Order: sequence, then structure tokens, then C-alpha cells
Amino acid sequence: MRVSETRLPGVLLFEPKKFGDARGYFMETWRQEAYRDAGIEDAFVQDNMSFSQQGVLRGLHFQLPHAQGKLVYCPIGEVYDVAVDIRHGSPTFGQWYGTTLSAENGQQMYVPPGFAHGFCVTSTQALFCYKCTQYYDPAGDAGIRWNDPDIGVEWPLQEVQVSAKDQSTPCLKDLSAEQLPAFTGN
Repeated sequence: MRVSETRLPGVLLFEPKKFGDARGYFMETWRQEAYRDAGIEDAFVQDNMSFSQQGVLRGLHFQLPHAQGKLVYCPIGEVYDVAVDIRHGSPTFGQWYGTTLSAENGQQMYVPPGFAHGFCVTSTQALFCYKCTQYYDPAGDAGIRWNDPDIGVEWPLQEVQVSAKDQSTPCLKDLSAEQLPAFTGN
């Protein structure tokens, strides 16, 4: 497996090996020791999956307390996936990184705890999967505006479908330090 760092410390791209022939392909999507070797020490405790149509944008989500690390990938279709550093006091606070995850490229992205996460479906349909390091906590469910002008995520589609909940989230500048995860120097 190839592991690449991104411009945001802790956000990693993984490219598992694919073994294919005329019948299709096989690839490992999770092997604990490989991810541990890449620096992911937290145990994953919950797997999630969503299915969406083209133009659906989900995010930018985070959870506090009990911030979740997420290992995300798209086994069917294609998404543009984004991580935003929202750790109060971080040198990269408010910066984002985005990449295409697809069935074709087989890549995965690790979004560490303390980052907001979202994705936009760029194919006709997409199945999106993610492993989480903390259980979902409805009381801690939070988000920031997907089109926050101060963050400036460059989403690949002009026309998107966003839930009423995601449409009403605040901009990052409107959240206090107590409403955000703290940077711990990692």
C-alpha cells in the first residue's frame, strides 16, 4: 500500500494495491497493521455507508466532544472529498484539502479527529464508506457551512443538493473556541 501525506498534517492518502484481471479486481480495504505503520493508532469502532446521487453534498461535519477520525473511501462511483482543519490554535486552522476518491482509483483518505469532513458526489451515483474512531454521538453532532467564504473550498460542481441541516450550519468564524476541537500539538 502506498501512503502519501497531504498539505494538512495528519490528513493521509492511502492507495491499496488492486489485483485485477478480466473478471474484476480484489483489494484489501482495511488491514490494521498497515494503517498503524502509517501512524493511525486509534481503533476504529464504527463503520458507516451512504448512497447518494450526483450533486449531493454532505458536510462539512464534525463531532464534539468525542471527535472522530475517519478513514473514507468510495467503492462505487466518485466523490470529491474534503477535510478542513478546525482545531482552535492549529497552524493550519481553517485550511482545507480536497481530493477525488473513486472506485477507479481505489484511494482512501484519513481525516484525523479535529477536522471537519464533507464530500460531493461527482458521478451519477456513489456509495461512500467510512470507518470511525469514535461512536456517533447525536448530542455532539456539529458542522460548519459547506460554502464558508473564509475557507473557500473549491467544490467541483456549481449546482449541489445540500440538506436543510447542512444549509443552516454556521461559518467557522462564528464558532467560539469552546465550540471547536483544540489543537494539541499533533
